[in-house]
Amino acid sequence: MSAAASIPSATPSAPASAEPSARANSKIPLLMKIYGVISLVSGATVLVGGALIIWSLANGGADAVGHSYHVTLTVTLTVIQLVLVFVHCISAIAFGISLLRNRRRHAALYAYLLVLLNIVIGLITIMLLGFKGHVADPLIRIAILLVIAATVDPSLNRERELARQRRDKELAQEAAAGTLGRAKDGRGFIELNFFNLFWVFTVCCVIGLIIETIYHMVIVDPGHYQDRAGMLFGPFSPIYGFGATLMTIALNRFYKANPLIIFLVSAVIGGAFEAATSWFMEVSFGAVAWDYSGFTIFGLFPDPIAELTGGRTSTLFMCMWGALGFVWIKFCLPWLLRLINRIPWQWRYAVTTVCALLMLVNGVMTLQSLECWYDRESGLQPNSPVEVFYAKHFDNAYMQHRFQSMTITPEKTARVPGAAN
Repeated sequence: MSAAASIPSATPSAPASAEPSARANSKIPLLMKIYGVISLVSGATVLVGGALIIWSLANGGADAVGHSYHVTLTVTLTVIQLVLVFVHCISAIAFGISLLRNRRRHAALYAYLLVLLNIVIGLITIMLLGFKGHVADPLIRIAILLVIAATVDPSLNRERELARQRRDKELAQEAAAGTLGRAKDGRGFIELNFFNLFWVFTVCCVIGLIIETIYHMVIVDPGHYQDRAGMLFGPFSPIYGFGATLMTIALNRFYKANPLIIFLVSAVIGGAFEAATSWFMEVSFGAVAWDYSGFTIFGLFPDPIAELTGGRTSTLFMCMWGALGFVWIKFCLPWLLRLINRIPWQWRYAVTTVCALLMLVNGVMTLQSLECWYDRESGLQPNSPVEVFYAKHFDNAYMQHRFQSMTITPEKTARVPGAAN
């Protein structure tokens, strides 16, 4: 009896331990496999059709396209949309194959990727065609994909929950020890994760704008205020944000290095980034926000850096970048780390995600508004809902008032034949 009694006690535990494995290996419902076939066929069909169109353009239509030199916002968004549709087709094929082959985890991951692609493609469609009934199609696909993702691999949610609990525990321990945000391996000052770098970028966008505004009011044009903002909304100058982020990454392991090394590395990074940004703005939009041509060294001879870069940066401003980099790494970064750690660790991911999305929207709208400003200065009329939107809400007068240090000259861009850059 004792041996027989011991058997039932062991028997129930086997199915319990094997339950996750059995769930992972269970068959995907037939209805979802049918949707997988539809995704595979539709993705392959669109992909083949797109390849044929590209082939025909390469053989017969390239000359006609090549005669057009005006790359408007509508054209840019259309190209981006076509690229995303291509990626969507590849993902849909992989998604369908994963469903048919019963690869639940892969199917769930591809479903989430397709949801993201449908959202972005849907937003671009609204920009190009307006908010019409055809927007319902991606919404329906998104709903179906989310249902499939939640059904085929519910273990993903459990894994994320366990990872979140583990991360929260680690954050609580670091916060209690006062090491939150510091590099864990001891080979750097801060941990180079998205959270830290995003707040470095954001805070330095504001600090840089304040410094530049004061410098202009005191040195360049005493007593005269000029809006030096570099984004469509808010007190942000992204060149300082990106510059500080690059310096933080480059100097993170060398924060205890010789001050001269920190100064030189900061000067090179800041000057190179300033020159690259100036070149990009001029070539892309014909925009000039600063020009150091004619600068001299103590009034004795022409500034060689300004001459070499065509006025895009100068020796003086590279030295200023070097000094700012030294002050940033030695003094401001520790202060910033203490400041951002005041964000409660329980909220930090939610707050950072919301702020990052707002900053991303601000950046995208800034580039689009500059593109539309360039189009209007080129004499092109708005020909899509997104261009009409910017012409109505952010016209030339608004843009000139917002970007007071910037001028748009279409002839300076690489889009105009024979333009010298």
